[in-house]
Amino acid sequence: MDRERKTIVVSAVNLRKGGTLTILRGCLGYLSGVSDQYRIVALVHCRELCDFPGIEYIEMPLCIKSWGRRLWAEYVTMNRISKDIAKQDGRKIYLWLSLHDTTPRVEAEHREVYCHNSFPFLKLKARDFVMDPKIPLFVWLTKWIYKPGIRKNDSIIVQQNWFADAMSKMLDIPREKFRVIPPVPPPVPKVEKHDSGVPLFLFASTPDCHKGFETLCEAAEGLERKLGKDIFKVVLTIKGDENRYARWLKRKWGKVGSIDFHGFMTKEELYRYYAMSQVFVFPSRIETWGLPISEYHMANPSGKLLLRDLPYAHEAAEGAEAEFFSDEGELLELMQKALLK
Repeated sequence: MDRERKTIVVSAVNLRKGGTLTILRGCLGYLSGVSDQYRIVALVHCRELCDFPGIEYIEMPLCIKSWGRRLWAEYVTMNRISKDIAKQDGRKIYLWLSLHDTTPRVEAEHREVYCHNSFPFLKLKARDFVMDPKIPLFVWLTKWIYKPGIRKNDSIIVQQNWFADAMSKMLDIPREKFRVIPPVPPPVPKVEKHDSGVPLFLFASTPDCHKGFETLCEAAEGLERKLGKDIFKVVLTIKGDENRYARWLKRKWGKVGSIDFHGFMTKEELYRYYAMSQVFVFPSRIETWGLPISEYHMANPSGKLLLRDLPYAHEAAEGAEAEFFSDEGELLELMQKALLK
């Protein structure tokens, strides 16, 4: 029993990669520093992904197996956990912070939810149904997953103003209920900069079909036809064997000499490429923020950004030199323009 410290619970059972894992690590890293003042309990997929001192962990690895398991955890298991913690402390949990969009059915004095899933606002393409049928299903489901219990939160945390505006309209919740907290990119590590030989265009992302790799590949192929080989290089952080989408990309554009299917990069390698690349391209069709945009700008302030013409990109690129495109034709023209500078 811990009657001296109030308890803060962070639930993040499905966060295990990418920007959302960065958010979780940042959150727990901060709370670790105040664990002498608060009892901190974290519900996570795997402790090894976000292990910090002073935090009690409850691992829930089965939640990612299916939506049925996930919803059972949100509305049954977490309710029981909240009651168990209250019994241990002799009082209600002070704050329950959910970092994965849904609002768990729990007992706590204060509740906050961080919403990062922007899929309800993705414009689907026919290819999405073939490459990853879960994406269209997710687009439809998340509109309904957000709704139960969301009004019970003291506030709803998001990263960008456009997302707060869109969520407010979709859920019919007053805009003032939303708190916009932009992410803080991690410090830029010191890396040894190498000469790339030819101008580099970099796109760093996971091989998910909404990321728009095909837009960049199509533009790169067209630009190579116009200018010839060995004039520029497009570096992708996928290898081409990760999933159905990646294999399709490799089959279709694997023989284009100007495209390098480089594969996964460590943090140090990624920042070395940030420093080497003259241009960072980000063709994703939907994002909560697009953290690599901010990382690149901090690592290479003189570098140029070519971004999909969508609200998330305009907010993420604020203060940076950026140009925007709607399709592969416009991107090709911007890439050629960048080479001529």
